[in-house]
Amino acid sequence: MSEAFVQIENLKKTYPRSTFPAINGLSLSLSEGLVHGILGPNGAGKTTSISILMGLLKADSGLINIAGYSIPVQQSKLKQIMGLVPQEIALYQSLTAYENLDYFAAQYNIPRKQRKEIIKSYLQRVGLYERRNDNIKTFSGGMKRRINLIAGLLHQPKLLILDEPTVGTDVQSKNMILELLQELNKNGMTILYTSHLMEEAERICHNVCIIDRGKNIEQGNPKELIKRYPNCTNLEDVFVELTGYKIRD
Repeated sequence: MSEAFVQIENLKKTYPRSTFPAINGLSLSLSEGLVHGILGPNGAGKTTSISILMGLLKADSGLINIAGYSIPVQQSKLKQIMGLVPQEIALYQSLTAYENLDYFAAQYNIPRKQRKEIIKSYLQRVGLYERRNDNIKTFSGGMKRRINLIAGLLHQPKLLILDEPTVGTDVQSKNMILELLQELNKNGMTILYTSHLMEEAERICHNVCIIDRGKNIEQGNPKELIKRYPNCTNLEDVFVELTGYKIRD
């Protein structure tokens, strides 16, 4: 395998009772220290790919290597260097924002004093420190998204994986999340971001991979991809050019 930070080769996955594969020979090579985007229409295999990378789902075949560790053989060794921000809000609604984050930080064996400082810093950064003692169920969608993001950051992962991190958020929350991701990346964090929002990907990604029907159909820097397709003026144009206009359910 190459020395890419994340290397995926010929990954395949078909769900039971499904006629078509969710992942059909996906291959990717992702460099360290960049923001990478995986883009695709509904059903393209984005969430399945992330689930396999995180060890939440087993691939039928293929090779995965992250930071020199193979999946699933060495999955346990990757826990401390990988963080996940799922598309679904993975928070306890009856607990406060602080209680949620303290619980998740404890799962990584972060000492109590240290995790208190980390939680305070992140809550201040996303403008929610004053709401730290309020139950999550009282939060707006955008506020929950910000807490959801922090939960994946508490152990300072080298690789942060996000599945549609701004879906359903207001403009202010979306901008805050994207700005925080850019800050984290400038400080050395590698980010793998899946979305169907082309404007966001064009804004924050150094490299994007467009997948469809479980395959990598195009990859490159957003600006370079736009130049590659003469009739396209933005990343959304490129995306539609490659995946078509047909609605995906």
